[in-house]
Amino acid sequence: MNNEIQKKNEQGFTLIETSIALVVMMVVALSMSSLFMYSFQNNVGGNDRVLAMAVAQRQLEQLRSVNFNDATLAVGATTLPTVTEGNRSYSVVRTITDETNSGGTLKHLKKISISVTPLTGVKAWQRTAVVLVSHRSTLAAGPYAVTP
Repeated sequence: MNNEIQKKNEQGFTLIETSIALVVMMVVALSMSSLFMYSFQNNVGGNDRVLAMAVAQRQLEQLRSVNFNDATLAVGATTLPTVTEGNRSYSVVRTITDETNSGGTLKHLKKISISVTPLTGVKAWQRTAVVLVSHRSTLAAGPYAVTP
């Protein structure tokens, strides 16, 4: 008899409660899927930035390997032909400037800036340039060189 009273007091979920629970679970699942899509796109953008960094590093190493007075180290901005790395295209801009002292006299130092921007494979808002900046000096003795 006790069992019968207990069964009468037990109630299951109604159709409305079940529908509300399904809607809540659907909203949570949709928000999670948009989060996964965002992280996936961000990872693809990170891969493009790594490839762009490799292109910039290669360009910088080429400039480090030439003589200080070589024509490739001429002052000015140069847009290089489109570079392809990992099935992606990149725009490369190389800017070289002479460094000067506070008095305006020229140092034996050049500032090299390499800017690499992805052209394909990423969305427009992810096309941020990777910029590497380095200095290159000559082996010529400066005014403060110590002579033996």
